[in-house]
Amino acid sequence: MGITKTEVYDAQHVSLALQLKALGHPARLAIVQYLVKKKECICNDIVNELSLAQPTISQHLKELKNAEIIQGTIEGKSICYCLNPKTFKYLAHFFEKIEGDLTETKTCC
Repeated sequence: MGITKTEVYDAQHVSLALQLKALGHPARLAIVQYLVKKKECICNDIVNELSLAQPTISQHLKELKNAEIIQGTIEGKSICYCLNPKTFKYLAHFFEKIEGDLTETKTCC
C-alpha cells in the first residue's frame, strides 16, 4: 500500500483497501466483467477480448490475483483464471452494511 502506515489499521481494513485499489483500474474492471460474462475459468481468451498487450494483461491479472479478486490454476503451459467468490461475498457484505446503515440515518447534507 505504498507509504501508508497500514499497521494502525486492522487486517480487514488493509485487505479491503488492497481489493478496492486493485479494482480501481478500468482494465481490471473489464477483466472482472469478462470473467463474469464467461462464467468459467479462462486461459488465453483475455488477451483476445481486450485491446491490451499480453504483458499488460499479465500485470493486471497479477494485481487481481494478489488482491484475491481472482484465482488461478495451472493447466499445462497456461494459467486459467476465475473470480474468487469468497472475496466478492465479503465486498458485497461490506457495501450492504454501509447501505443499510445509510438508510437508517437521516441525511445531513
